[in-house]
Amino acid sequence: MHRLTNKQIVLGITGGIAAYKSAELVRALKGAGADVRVVMTPAATEFITPLTLQALSGNPVHLELLNPEAEAGMGHIELAKWADLLVIAPASADFMARLAAGMGNDLLTTICLATDAPICLAPAMNQAMWRAPQTQQNAKQLQLDGITLWGPAEGEQACGDTGPGRMMEPLQLLDHIADRFDTGSLAGRRVVITAGPTREPLDPVRYISNHSSGKMGFALAEAAMNAGAEVTLISGPVNLATPAHVKRIDITSALDMLDAAQSTLEHCDIFIACAAVADYRPTSVAEHKIKKGNEEIMELHLVKNPDIVATVASAPQRPFTVGFAAETQDVISYARGKLQRKKLDMIIANDVSQAGIGFNSDENAVTVVTHDTETAIAQTGKRQLANQLIEQIAHQYKTTQ
Repeated sequence: MHRLTNKQIVLGITGGIAAYKSAELVRALKGAGADVRVVMTPAATEFITPLTLQALSGNPVHLELLNPEAEAGMGHIELAKWADLLVIAPASADFMARLAAGMGNDLLTTICLATDAPICLAPAMNQAMWRAPQTQQNAKQLQLDGITLWGPAEGEQACGDTGPGRMMEPLQLLDHIADRFDTGSLAGRRVVITAGPTREPLDPVRYISNHSSGKMGFALAEAAMNAGAEVTLISGPVNLATPAHVKRIDITSALDMLDAAQSTLEHCDIFIACAAVADYRPTSVAEHKIKKGNEEIMELHLVKNPDIVATVASAPQRPFTVGFAAETQDVISYARGKLQRKKLDMIIANDVSQAGIGFNSDENAVTVVTHDTETAIAQTGKRQLANQLIEQIAHQYKTTQ
């Protein structure tokens, strides 16, 4: 079930006997490749220990809203931003009532209010509590608010009653969670993505480069894989793990990246040029380390590097080609000029002069520019942004076929 590989799941656990099933759900999610962070309400800790969930998830369990250590970094906001999906299983009648009322009086409700990720609940309670008019009204309100309810199932309950109110079984919930990521918008397509910086050597120990971390390109590779694509990632020197099920080609210089890109074109449907390629390289590379002399000024002679994305876009059997424009001023104007000059199908523009986004940041904000449209995407995590960008790329690609 590689749909869940590298997915970031916040699992909320509220007070109820069904909390014991949450341990099996954590185990199943981890087995499917997800990264799981557990948040427990105080009542939940009466039914299952945080230590159990910590051992199964491999991460500390989050318990308190006003935790001085966590709140030094606004811990609840960080969790809210981190999540690809927020699942509450079990969701008690009390928790549903507080969430429906918009309350944020504990860590879990606060995360629910602060997150942009989808929220899914697995209700679990006595059958009479589930049937109560107040609970039914709360369930309707939550669904109107865009929250998904899975269950409850029917059957024998811990109190001896029989009826609706049982939490769905962990493996059923696992299937529902995986289905949330089963977009398939690029199923069967072959996607090539460039990422990271290039390094243009001056001598054996020095080079010209830039501040690109590669995070955006790697996030796009993961998102494209999750959308069903066969993904090749051509990466400059970065300190990032290769996303699961993604083929990686490591390169150093712009010329290396061009060679690698051209080698993929015969089997490429979509080419996404996210790398920060050096515009120039030294005309010659010293065989040995250049020694510091007495001169106050050292002159370097540079020659222009080939334009990789423009070369791809001009290929006889060109793929759908997407470029990036990292600018510090007149962002949209420069991006639209590149779109037309390089004959791209789409360009993604971002203002790297803004603090907190772009190079070496975990967040970004961009504008997607085509020949006919401009679509702004507000600042968010690069993983979440990558998912949105892949969906827009897939939609635009399909309109050209």
